[in-house]
Amino acid sequence: MPRVLSRVSAFLALFVLFIAGLAAPASALDPFTGYLMAHFIGESSRGEQIYLAHSKDGRNWTDLNGGGPVLLSTVGTQGVRDPAIVRSPNGDKYWIIATDLRIASGTSWGDASTRGSKNLVVWESTDLVNWSVPRLVNVAGGISGAGDAWAPEAIWNPATNDYVIYWATNSAMNGVTKHRIWYVRTSDFRTVSAPQLYIDRGTGQGIIDTQIIEVANSLGGYRYYRASADGQITIEGSNSILGAWTRIGDLQRLGISNGATGGNVVEGPMWAQTNGANEWHLWVDQYATGRGYMPVRSTNLGSTANFATRSDYHLGGTKKRHGSILNLTAAEERRLLAKWGPSAVLNRLQSYNNQTRYVRHANMDVRIDANVSPVLDSQFRRVAGLANSSGHVSFESVNYPGHYLRHYGYDLVLAPNDGTSTFAADSTFKQVAGLADASWSSFQSYNYPTRYLRHYNYLLRIDPISTAAERADATFRVTS
Repeated sequence: MPRVLSRVSAFLALFVLFIAGLAAPASALDPFTGYLMAHFIGESSRGEQIYLAHSKDGRNWTDLNGGGPVLLSTVGTQGVRDPAIVRSPNGDKYWIIATDLRIASGTSWGDASTRGSKNLVVWESTDLVNWSVPRLVNVAGGISGAGDAWAPEAIWNPATNDYVIYWATNSAMNGVTKHRIWYVRTSDFRTVSAPQLYIDRGTGQGIIDTQIIEVANSLGGYRYYRASADGQITIEGSNSILGAWTRIGDLQRLGISNGATGGNVVEGPMWAQTNGANEWHLWVDQYATGRGYMPVRSTNLGSTANFATRSDYHLGGTKKRHGSILNLTAAEERRLLAKWGPSAVLNRLQSYNNQTRYVRHANMDVRIDANVSPVLDSQFRRVAGLANSSGHVSFESVNYPGHYLRHYGYDLVLAPNDGTSTFAADSTFKQVAGLADASWSSFQSYNYPTRYLRHYNYLLRIDPISTAAERADATFRVTS
């Protein structure tokens, strides 16, 4: 080939790749270097919240934030289950969507499925570590007789240039009440289209859990694969998210079912592709035996004949219940580990004139105490000020993520960020040289600049400072 034609061909090839990349799926963000799992841990008092775990190999997991929750729901039932992480095609925005349900509050399963929330809980982020306040999105309100909205998932649909959110709702159709999978379309996870029926297995068979993964090279014959807990763990394939699906098989031969044929009864299937390889793991939650998730390996999703269980995995310190896995870029991985990893910087505020005492929260009030137990009550993330990120700071609780130190009536409390400008101002402080000792620190209120953070009878508040005793009360050492 003449050299000029070769150069033209190379240019055209690069141009085609560039254009394709504009609408590419998240897989175009390769190379991925790690994995993030979002999950909940069970029906304990704080188990129905958002927990995160990290893995380098996709099989062995380390709990982030010391095994504590990373996001707490303050809306709806104030509990969440079944979280799914969604990344935009360009990798510049993320969402976590979850079931609005808290069984730990005393709600029965019967009430939850027939008179439960019809909303999903949604968080939004631009960097995967700083999340918005949670909001409710009503997805099932338009379904006649809807009893709930459970186990949501979402996927980008290039055919319609928006996202498909799909979930299970218990309702009556044709005289049969059961869970079926419904879907809506959205571009912003705020407004959604009218709900449409997505999966109905017929007769009396209900279905709650289903998850779709995209296979960019269509290995096995399909672009998309779907795993559903519908009595079996059924695998299906399609080249269109909202088109027809073909049944490929199930996991019966492995002794795994969703209850229809006994064996190891599981739920909550979640997919993950191994970074840089034609290998996938379908994780299934062994809820019937309480053993948590187990991976089932495949090198070709077009046939269930090659699916095989494996035992060389470790789930970390917490039980992993129904969630989702996101393949991470190196930048995403660095940000996550910097904030929630084992070496993340956590701060304590030591009192200057009562040096055995540290600032801590107790029943959402804030005070200084010695021998704080658990120590997490006295640990905070010092972040950029919510109202002013230049030279100002805010203090986010480690064990109550999304909750910040703020003043209310001049008293200091630990409160959930409600997203208002008032909250942001009340929880923002300017860190200055210590009023009693310049090698320590004091914290000037952002919206009441004549007042400083100080303790009075061991309780924290913001006050004007004039005397030597007050300057000592308003001086702290930031420790880690």
